[in-house]
Amino acid sequence: MESSSVIRRETNKVKHHKSSSLWGQVIQRLLKNNVALAGLGFLIFIFLFSFIGPLFSPYINLGVDPTAINKPPSAAHWLGTDALGRDVLTRLMLAGRISLTVGLGAMVMSVTIGAILGILAGYYRGIVDQIVMRTADVLMTIPGLPLLFIMAAVMSEWKVPTDYRIYIVMIMLSLVGWPGLARLVRSQILSLRERQFIQATDALGLRDRRKLLNHLLPNTVPLLIVSGTLSIGGAILSESTLSYFGLGVVPPSASWGNMITAANSLIDFQKRPWLWIPPGVAIFMTVISINLLGDGLRDAIDPNMKRR
Repeated sequence: MESSSVIRRETNKVKHHKSSSLWGQVIQRLLKNNVALAGLGFLIFIFLFSFIGPLFSPYINLGVDPTAINKPPSAAHWLGTDALGRDVLTRLMLAGRISLTVGLGAMVMSVTIGAILGILAGYYRGIVDQIVMRTADVLMTIPGLPLLFIMAAVMSEWKVPTDYRIYIVMIMLSLVGWPGLARLVRSQILSLRERQFIQATDALGLRDRRKLLNHLLPNTVPLLIVSGTLSIGGAILSESTLSYFGLGVVPPSASWGNMITAANSLIDFQKRPWLWIPPGVAIFMTVISINLLGDGLRDAIDPNMKRR
């Protein structure tokens, strides 16, 4: 009995060491990717800029100022003021909060929905697989942006309060974003079902819930991490597009998309570039950084993918 317990403890130690060493290798490969680290560094900066920066702004609690309408950048207003006399830099920070929150929230919901439905479809197959995949096929045949426009127009027609729009936008983006991830997870589960360790769980008579949560789901984590990271950029772009057309987050709440809408005339576009260039640069740099980090994570988790 003592020898068997010793063997069991040593086996658990080896498994723990192997698991930690695998994630350690992933971190080491990621740290060697300077491009991915640059993307990660900018994302850390933009999060601090958006969530911590407003606390140090003297204009955080100030509203409309008729005496400072459309002022160019100066010592008092580093990025100038808008058509209502509000500080553009402060609004850029506050807009970053909403845009990043929408991107992260939509990513979490789409990854959760896609992972659950993909695992169920790949494991149970049959009628469950048919229902999930046919629903995904229907959603993927409809262009995402027009579908978002339709849902946002319905939301505007129903006069959804401004405070709740950010949550509705996240739900809409997650409903559009889950089909692609569900197909990837399903294909991964179909491959895993043929592995020996899953056949061993069948021989041991384990319950389906234990198979799904303890054996199949952990093996899809790398795929979920990479897909989720890359989907944040798409969600931010979609939210910005909806807000630009007045169908997403609407004033007085600020997002990078509806800040660009402030340059709604040729005079603003030509004479007041501080109204639209800062949010445009913020969207561009954030999405590029997320994509660089996502590519770095993909190469770190699966080095063979880069060679393919």
